[in-house]
Amino acid sequence: MKMFKKYILILLTSLIGVSCDDVLDMAPDGKISLEEVFSDNDRVGAFLNSCYTNLPIKGTRYFFWSRGPVNWSDESWDTDAEAESWLTSGRFYNGDASAGNHPALQWADAGNGNYWARYWSSIRNLALFIDRIDEATVNNDSDRNRWKAEAHLLRAYYYSELLKWFGTGLPIVRAPYDFSDDFSEVQQASYYEVVQFIIEDCDIALGTDELPWRITTNGEAGRVNKALAEAIKSTMSLFAASPLYNEGQDHWEEAYRINLAAVNSLKSNGYELYRQVNLPQTYLSDVAFIGEEKDPFAALFNEYFTQTMAYSPNPVDKETIYQSRDGQGNIWNIDGIGAQDGYKTGTCPTQELVDAFETIDGEPILNLENPYLDEKHLQPNYNQNNTLFDPQDPYSNRDPRFYASIYYNGSRRRALWNFAEAPESYENYPAGIGNRTRIIATYVGEPQTGIHPTVRRATRTGYFQRKFLHPNSGGDNPVGGANWKYYRLGEILLNFAEAAAEAGYLGEATSAVNEIRSRVNMPELPLSLTQQELILRIRNERRVELAMEENRYFDVRRWTLPEGDLSETDRWITGAEIIRNEDGSYVYGRRTVREGDRKNYINRFLWVPLPLNEANRLQSITGVNWQNPGW
Repeated sequence: MKMFKKYILILLTSLIGVSCDDVLDMAPDGKISLEEVFSDNDRVGAFLNSCYTNLPIKGTRYFFWSRGPVNWSDESWDTDAEAESWLTSGRFYNGDASAGNHPALQWADAGNGNYWARYWSSIRNLALFIDRIDEATVNNDSDRNRWKAEAHLLRAYYYSELLKWFGTGLPIVRAPYDFSDDFSEVQQASYYEVVQFIIEDCDIALGTDELPWRITTNGEAGRVNKALAEAIKSTMSLFAASPLYNEGQDHWEEAYRINLAAVNSLKSNGYELYRQVNLPQTYLSDVAFIGEEKDPFAALFNEYFTQTMAYSPNPVDKETIYQSRDGQGNIWNIDGIGAQDGYKTGTCPTQELVDAFETIDGEPILNLENPYLDEKHLQPNYNQNNTLFDPQDPYSNRDPRFYASIYYNGSRRRALWNFAEAPESYENYPAGIGNRTRIIATYVGEPQTGIHPTVRRATRTGYFQRKFLHPNSGGDNPVGGANWKYYRLGEILLNFAEAAAEAGYLGEATSAVNEIRSRVNMPELPLSLTQQELILRIRNERRVELAMEENRYFDVRRWTLPEGDLSETDRWITGAEIIRNEDGSYVYGRRTVREGDRKNYINRFLWVPLPLNEANRLQSITGVNWQNPGW
């Protein structure tokens, strides 16, 4: 059992030294004994700081500047899948995955990947820290209590990530293992039991007065807080109650109570939805082009996701619960509109995601119970109650979040465009290299931003990602992607809505969803919906509100039975088929992104496999097969 034996108690390598600039920014300090570590205040703090190093950055920071699980779900298609088929997305789409070489695990880029080894090493060190902190040399009890709470909360986070990715029961490590321990006695706790352990760790953090609800100074940037504990409890109670993991037990009432408490605690401690445009000179300017006629509701949504939360006692952003320590790079170059700089597009939102955005009257576009009449999603089953949607004018009268999240045929962007227009770019010719407003035309044959099956800077789907892209960023205005938001109040409200609806508290569930909808001026859901109708609307609301935030990959899995698969959502991915007529009008249709289906929909892709060598060691030592089904 490599993960348990790797860290022997005699020596600890790569101890971290203290930096006055950033409490988590440390440098290697050589090899010393644990007794020396825990007999010195600064070294005790540094040991805890080293346990932060395996936190993932997420966002665009998956291998080769990819969005990882966003591209591996039905939310988007990665243009690298054709240009670089050996990268993670190409391997997912081709079904090229095994327990010995799985694309989600093969690289640890910016903390994403190699989760089993990295998270277990942190869990092991945190168990060691918790075991020793009470007797350690610490200058004051306030630090001791806060550090201990942080250790419990970090352990809860790493466990929660292991459960989300691997979806299986795990050993519960309360205290560190010694080299001489009998590892054959290691037990695989159930999924639910591990969730209870996570909640226990979170409750310890919540019960510690010295742990703050919000980090308020740059010097403590990245440290965990009580709000994170509530967010983890909210999320993991939802997972434990979901069909893939509940083992036939009904845990929705428990999830409802935990989420109700989380929402109330977060609100009473200063967390609230981001509700206004704070930088109108940027997001409501004549060249922002967010929404129709400077829509303030679309603008505030785009502003929220393209700004990093400030560490302040009274920040403008009171919605973000916890964010990464690092930004997301030059998104306009690696995950925006590829033609702008001429490199790559990256994330192309799917037609399926676009279909999820309602019209402004609050009516879904499709019948949510049966959205498509064919398995390839080429025959949409339109909602007969929707009178505003026109398939030949598909981008008018849509939810403001659509305009904040997606570039579509006919939308505009003001930025530095690093190419001269060709005559075939009818909407934009003539124009040279420079900072200018460009119409984003995505029809077949448009040479810069049109649909193309293989060109890296093109779109595969007829759409480009906008949600995380500053409205005017580029080579002459290098505004990088904001720090990734691990958790935010909007997600917790939707967690509560789902748990409440599943547990039968329909009025409370509806109120929570309507709170989310009201901040973008979308009509309220009616109280007359049946339980099943409300659950479908909540699931669709998650798809829209949390679009491309890495939730959908895990949601479609946890909503699936263990014997099921992802054939209805992830097998066929479609885009717009847009044809330009000679008179400048367009004909809108649909097409599959590629001729064949994606292969990552079958049952075994509900879970990520345990790394082959670790699964073999576990079985050899404990006599139990720990591997996930199908791997």
